[in-house]
Amino acid sequence: MNFLFLNSARKGWGGNEKWTLLAAEALSEKNDVFLAYRDPLLGERFSVKKFRLPFIAEIDPLTLFGLVRIIHRERIDVLIPTKRKDYVLAGLAGRISGAANILRLGIDRPLKGSLLQKLVYHTFADGIIVNAEKIKRTLQETPWIRPDKIRVIYNGLDCRELEKSSHEKYPAPFTFTVVSAGTLIARKGFDFLIRSFARFLEINPEAPAGLVLAGDGPQREELERLAGKLDIGERVLFRGFLQNPYPLMKISDVFVSASKSEGLSNALLEGMFLECVPVSTFSGGAAEIIEEGENGFLVSYGDQEKLAAILSELYRNPDRRLTVAAAAKRTASQKFSISSMEREILDFCTETRSKQQDT
Repeated sequence: MNFLFLNSARKGWGGNEKWTLLAAEALSEKNDVFLAYRDPLLGERFSVKKFRLPFIAEIDPLTLFGLVRIIHRERIDVLIPTKRKDYVLAGLAGRISGAANILRLGIDRPLKGSLLQKLVYHTFADGIIVNAEKIKRTLQETPWIRPDKIRVIYNGLDCRELEKSSHEKYPAPFTFTVVSAGTLIARKGFDFLIRSFARFLEINPEAPAGLVLAGDGPQREELERLAGKLDIGERVLFRGFLQNPYPLMKISDVFVSASKSEGLSNALLEGMFLECVPVSTFSGGAAEIIEEGENGFLVSYGDQEKLAAILSELYRNPDRRLTVAAAAKRTASQKFSISSMEREILDFCTETRSKQQDT
């Protein structure tokens, strides 16, 4: 089967781009896989055959023409758009060329029911891949989306690469290190995390503890000011975008995903595999993988007292920390393999393509 992934990211690297890379590279071992992209830095990370296109807007004739040419020339069976801007273009290209269009949606957000969304998710979409049951339930609240179009496929981890990449030496910045990673935008909840960490330090004023944020984005200066205003500027380190964040995760004690809305965070799964204790808000699929107190902890977004209390418990009980971290690694290793993800994507795409050709 021949696949064409679409990713119109302008710059930067996030969970969406990481999923695209893992899925494309895994499928390419037994299939012909191609990528249509915009950002040259993103394209450099992929070893599959690539085509750089403008991706100027959701309805962009130049990009649409380029996609249709690629589909015909490379005999593409399935399009997999991975960002909202890609959805319309992939839908149009699929209808023009006859290729199946299977959206990948990695964030839990309700649909507004607009004409455009109905066109994208109902008329143009032959299938929808989501990475959490929570996202599927949210989509099913929309009456015009057929449940049989939606398939939950959990993110996969490249465990060998994680082990290899985490072996670099990274000096522990604090005795008790809390880490988080992601683009510094409002949806990711870093302000909530910083305020909660400040409360943790109020409860444990002598703790040799610090918070490390790996990532960059438009909120960075605002978050740095917040840390300074809370008088914890020296305890919150902004490391910016890290090409390889895994040595940092490996030496950290706790990984926090503080998002307002999420799918199933790649960074959370990676932190679990690297034996950080995972602490997450209930956003997206976190509650589907974390068993409270067994392999991690859950907290409602905005509950600073609860998050500070969880951090306090983990700081004061290193043995508990080790036990929970070991359970988190077992969960990540056993349930989120890249081979399972690749097989499930291929099965769903094959089924969807067959149904499309029968209609």
